[in-house]
Amino acid sequence: MKTTFGRRTRVLAATTATAGLVLVAGCSSDDGGSGTKTAAGGVELVKAGQLTTCTHLPYPPFQSEIDGKVQGFDVSLIDLVADDLGVKQAILDTPFENFKTGAFLNSGECDLAAAGMTITDERKKNVDFSDPYFEATQAVLVDKKSGISSFADLKGKKVGAQAQTTGEDYAKSKGLDPVSFESSDAVINGLRTGQVQAVVIDYPVVQGWLKDKANADAFEVAEQINTGEQYGFTVKKGNTKLLAAINKALAEAKADGTYKKLYEKWIGPYDESASSPSPAA
Repeated sequence: MKTTFGRRTRVLAATTATAGLVLVAGCSSDDGGSGTKTAAGGVELVKAGQLTTCTHLPYPPFQSEIDGKVQGFDVSLIDLVADDLGVKQAILDTPFENFKTGAFLNSGECDLAAAGMTITDERKKNVDFSDPYFEATQAVLVDKKSGISSFADLKGKKVGAQAQTTGEDYAKSKGLDPVSFESSDAVINGLRTGQVQAVVIDYPVVQGWLKDKANADAFEVAEQINTGEQYGFTVKKGNTKLLAAINKALAEAKADGTYKKLYEKWIGPYDESASSPSPAA
C-alpha cells in the first residue's frame, strides 16, 4: 500500500458486509468519569458506543468507500469485533505512515488500525498485531495475449507496480526496474492501456478486479507469488483486552464459516491458505 502524506482525516460510517450479519448497538459506560469508555469484557474504547478504526482509503477489496459507506473485507471482520463488544464500528481515514508508528493509537484517536497491513518486526516495535488473518501474496497480472506465463518471463519486459509497496520492492529485488504508479487503480489502468506489459501487485486486489467478467475475459494471473507476507490488525502496545477480543472474533469467524463467506463476498473463490498462512516459498 502506498504512503500518502498530508491526507486529511475523515470519519466515515462503516457498514456491515453481509446480510446475515447484524451490527448490534449496545450501551457503553464511562469509566468513573476518567474519560475512558468501557465495552463488553472490560475493553476500554476511545469513544463510548463505538469501536473507532483507523484505515487508509482506498484499498479494495479490504476497504473502500462504496455508495457513501466504507465497506470491504477488513471492515466486515472488524464489524464482528464491534458486534461482540456491543458497539458500532466507526472509521477514521488517516495517512498510512501513522500505521507504522502507531501515532493515532497512541494519541487516542483510534482503538485499532485495519488497513491491509503487513506484519513486520519493525512495525511490532510500535504496535501490537493481532493474529494473522490473511496471506498476502503477490500476483503477476498480464493481458491474455501477452505470451507471459510466469514471473521469470518478465525479464526484459516493461513491468508496472504501485509505488512504495511490497510488490514494487519484490520486483526490484529480482532485478526488475518497474514503472511506478501512484495507486492500484493506476497500475491496472497502465496495463489495460498498454503502458506496461505486466504488473506485479497484491493478489487479493487482482482477485477482486477479475470478478468483473470483462476484465477476466481479457486479463489473467500469470503467476501467484508467496512472498511470506501476512496481514494483521493493530492496537496500541499493551492493549491486551482489545487484542484478545480481535483474536477471539477472528478465530470464531474461521471456525463457523463466517470468514469463508466474507472472503468469497469481497475477494473471490476461497483460498484455504488465506486463513491458514503457510511459510514463504
